[in-house]
Amino acid sequence: MRTSTTRSALRGALAALALLPALALAAPAASAASPSPSVSASGTPAPATKAGTSFLTAINLAPGQDAKVAASTGDYLYWAFGASEGQTPTVGLTVDLAPSADRHGPQTWNVEVFDGLRRRQSCTAGTQNATADQATASLALSCTLREVRSWAEPWSGDPLPGTYYVRLSLADAPQPDLGLAASVQLHVSAKGDADNAQPEGGELKAPLVPPVGGGAATAKAAAPEEPEEHWYTGWFSGWNGRWFWTLGGGALAALAGVAGYTLTRHPRGRRPAHYGTVPPQAGAPQPDPYAGSGRP
Repeated sequence: MRTSTTRSALRGALAALALLPALALAAPAASAASPSPSVSASGTPAPATKAGTSFLTAINLAPGQDAKVAASTGDYLYWAFGASEGQTPTVGLTVDLAPSADRHGPQTWNVEVFDGLRRRQSCTAGTQNATADQATASLALSCTLREVRSWAEPWSGDPLPGTYYVRLSLADAPQPDLGLAASVQLHVSAKGDADNAQPEGGELKAPLVPPVGGGAATAKAAAPEEPEEHWYTGWFSGWNGRWFWTLGGGALAALAGVAGYTLTRHPRGRRPAHYGTVPPQAGAPQPDPYAGSGRP
């Protein structure tokens, strides 16, 4: 009886082992058949449902992608999107506030846009700051940037191709209103293309931010630039540079030593009148200063 039971258990274990490869092959097929993120009929991606809390955690938005996020009053919300040369991006937000019965006063919201170097970009149009009184249910914010240029001087701060960050924050609100539920909708649009890029004749060597995710898909990486060489380049680098600085430092140290010895051995203006004069010794007879003068 025990022998038959043992044989049955062994047969069951062998059958299970034989099914393992089939299960392993079926798992990838099932995962591949799983539905992808929903896409609308127009081909644009579905709206993002999250927002970052800092520049490092900003949610990247694909071209044409919107965002619809449930947030808390007082949180900092960050998104990132890409812009190419010749475009004029416009950021539009709609903030649905908590019910008026739960609020205790007016609220002021603020939207800011930063480039890849985290420099705050000025808005040429739109409402960056909006205040909603206690009875207002929602408010609208917008910011239209300057045209993205193909190149610019480093000191100008003009918008350049790369990644841009959107920050939505609460500027002022009663203390009891912090933490109330709110809903935010974000839409990014852009006009123009590379044919409108100004000024002509320039070229950006590298984008402000390397390509990261969908938000910086328009950025282009640049090849490293080789350093320019001159006829004196090899004198101050590598093996020749070490010998040059060693010999030069030794010569300067020798000159400084000679100059110091000369100044300390023969100080100017303090030389004795007669060399070799022996000072008088104590107890020795002193010569009479009036000897030979005929005075008594």
